[in-house]
Parts: sequence; structure tokens; C-alpha cells
Amino acid sequence: MDGQAILARLETRLGARLLGTHDHRGDHTAIVAREGIIEALTFSRDESDLRFNVLMDLTAVDYLKLPGREDGPRFDVVYHLYSIPHNHRIRLKVPVEQDDPVVPTATSLWPIANWLEREVWDMFGIRFAGHPDLRRLLMYEEFEGHPLRKDYPIERRQPLIGPKV
Repeated sequence: MDGQAILARLETRLGARLLGTHDHRGDHTAIVAREGIIEALTFSRDESDLRFNVLMDLTAVDYLKLPGREDGPRFDVVYHLYSIPHNHRIRLKVPVEQDDPVVPTATSLWPIANWLEREVWDMFGIRFAGHPDLRRLLMYEEFEGHPLRKDYPIERRQPLIGPKV
């Protein structure tokens, strides 16, 4: 099954919750509304023709001040899926507003999502509703802010921490 057929299957399944698709440079991408992402991920994993059984990566993108995105959602949460049996890939994106940066967790579908979602939380400040242990992964607990946000001040001083005596 080629990428266009995979996108067509997702469009049939999700209907209006599929906000758009593209295949820029051969990378097939489906843009899914937040309320449809768990169904899209479950369908992609469980449908026998798709069998995307590996969550290769889960990350986010901050589009602050990107020309052409001034009126759109600030963030995208991005899922890269791979099918070992069929040797095909797909990317799912979920637009996320700055004022409500929450996406449902995918930890029940792929256990590795636990770590990947914690990294996105730590670096971008996007929360995952229903996550079993959403806490910092790369930065220390006292760290203030989320360093991969485009508006994070690089000169910012962080609280000093040291050994507890």
C-alpha cells in the first residue's frame, strides 16, 4: 500500500477530524484534530492493511513567528509511525493552541510514548492528558520554563541547585 492509499484510508475513517493531508517530498502526512488523534493512532496500529506497530518518534514543533502561520495554532505535536510488516511510514500531526496545550496520551497504545511525551512536556510545555507520570525528563525539577519554545529567553538565569547536605 502506498502513502496516498494510507492517507485515503485515514480520511475515510476520520472524516472531518482529518484536517488535511500532504505528501511533501514523499513524506506522507495527515493533520488530525486533537479529538481524533487517539482514534487515528489506534486505527493506524490495529488495521491489518496498515499495521503501524512502531512509534518511531513523538515530538513537537513551535511555529511562533513563522511566516504564514501567524493566525494558526502555535504548536504541532508530531507522531512518526512505522510498519515493520509492510515497511511503510506515516506522519500524523496535531495542531495545538498556545492557550490550551493539551493532547491525549498515547501511552496505552505504545509504552515508549511515556518517555517521548515527557520529553515534549519538558521541552515545549505541551501536556498529555491521562499520562501516568508527566514530569520533567531532561531538565531538573526547579528549572523554569520550556527551553525549546521559540520565545524562551536564552539569557534567562535559572535557580541554582546543589547537593542536599
